[in-house]
Amino acid sequence: MKQINYNILPDYMRNEAKRYIEEGIPCGDFLTAVFENNLVEAFGKADDTNQMFMFEYAKFLYNEAPRSCWGSKETVDKWISNGGLKGVSA
Repeated sequence: MKQINYNILPDYMRNEAKRYIEEGIPCGDFLTAVFENNLVEAFGKADDTNQMFMFEYAKFLYNEAPRSCWGSKETVDKWISNGGLKGVSA
Protein backbone atom coordinates (compact mmCIF):
# COMPACT_ATOMS: atom_id res chain seq x y z
CA MET A 1 0.00 0.00 0.00
CA LYS A 2 1.33 3.46 -0.89
CA GLN A 3 2.30 5.94 1.79
CA ILE A 4 -0.32 8.67 2.21
CA ASN A 5 1.07 12.20 2.05
CA TYR A 6 -0.86 14.29 4.58
CA ASN A 7 1.46 17.28 4.11
CA ILE A 8 -0.80 18.80 1.46
CA LEU A 9 -3.31 19.60 4.24
CA PRO A 10 -3.01 22.44 6.78
CA ASP A 11 -0.81 21.43 9.73
CA TYR A 12 -3.63 21.47 12.28
CA MET A 13 -5.85 19.19 10.15
CA ARG A 14 -3.35 16.43 9.38
CA ASN A 15 -3.74 14.34 12.54
CA GLU A 16 -7.52 14.36 12.33
CA ALA A 17 -7.46 13.26 8.68
CA LYS A 18 -4.86 10.60 9.50
CA ARG A 19 -6.89 9.19 12.42
CA TYR A 20 -9.97 8.99 10.20
CA ILE A 21 -8.20 7.30 7.29
CA GLU A 22 -5.99 4.96 9.25
CA GLU A 23 -8.23 4.08 12.21
CA GLY A 24 -11.75 5.07 11.15
CA ILE A 25 -12.04 7.62 13.96
CA PRO A 26 -14.85 10.09 13.23
CA CYS A 27 -13.70 13.62 12.48
CA GLY A 28 -15.25 17.03 12.99
CA ASP A 29 -18.03 18.53 10.91
CA PHE A 30 -15.76 20.16 8.32
CA LEU A 31 -13.65 17.10 7.51
CA THR A 32 -16.70 14.87 7.60
CA ALA A 33 -18.26 17.06 4.91
CA VAL A 34 -15.02 16.90 2.90
CA PHE A 35 -14.88 13.09 3.08
CA GLU A 36 -18.60 12.89 2.27
CA ASN A 37 -17.86 14.93 -0.86
CA ASN A 38 -20.37 17.56 0.27
CA LEU A 39 -18.91 20.78 -1.14
CA VAL A 40 -21.56 23.18 0.15
CA GLU A 41 -21.46 21.74 3.67
CA ALA A 42 -17.65 21.76 3.69
CA PHE A 43 -17.49 25.43 2.71
CA GLY A 44 -20.14 26.23 5.30
CA LYS A 45 -18.15 24.52 8.08
CA ALA A 46 -14.67 25.67 6.96
CA ASP A 47 -12.66 28.28 8.82
CA ASP A 48 -10.75 30.87 6.78
CA THR A 49 -7.68 28.66 6.35
CA ASN A 50 -9.65 25.61 5.26
CA GLN A 51 -11.63 27.69 2.78
CA MET A 52 -8.35 28.70 1.14
CA PHE A 53 -7.24 25.03 1.08
CA MET A 54 -10.33 23.58 -0.60
CA PHE A 55 -8.46 22.85 -3.83
CA GLU A 56 -5.77 21.05 -1.81
CA TYR A 57 -8.45 18.96 -0.07
CA ALA A 58 -9.79 17.91 -3.47
CA LYS A 59 -6.26 17.01 -4.63
CA PHE A 60 -5.71 15.09 -1.38
CA LEU A 61 -8.87 13.04 -1.85
CA TYR A 62 -8.13 12.32 -5.49
CA ASN A 63 -4.39 11.60 -5.20
CA GLU A 64 -3.78 10.41 -1.65
CA ALA A 65 -6.84 9.18 0.23
CA PRO A 66 -8.04 5.62 -0.36
CA ARG A 67 -11.01 5.79 -2.73
CA SER A 68 -13.09 3.65 -0.38
CA CYS A 69 -12.91 6.24 2.46
CA TRP A 70 -14.68 9.14 0.75
CA GLY A 71 -17.51 10.02 -1.60
CA SER A 72 -20.78 9.92 0.34
CA LYS A 73 -22.24 9.80 3.85
CA GLU A 74 -22.78 6.06 3.48
CA THR A 75 -19.16 5.53 2.44
CA VAL A 76 -17.89 7.53 5.42
CA ASP A 77 -20.19 5.66 7.84
CA LYS A 78 -18.98 2.32 6.47
CA TRP A 79 -15.32 3.42 6.68
CA ILE A 80 -15.80 4.37 10.33
CA SER A 81 -17.64 1.16 11.21
CA ASN A 82 -14.90 -0.91 9.53
CA GLY A 83 -12.13 0.82 11.47
CA GLY A 84 -10.36 2.59 8.61
CA LEU A 85 -7.26 1.11 7.00
CA LYS A 86 -6.62 -0.97 10.14
CA GLY A 87 -10.00 -2.64 9.66
CA VAL A 88 -9.44 -3.14 5.93
CA SER A 89 -6.07 -4.81 6.43
CA ALA A 90 -7.12 -6.88 9.46
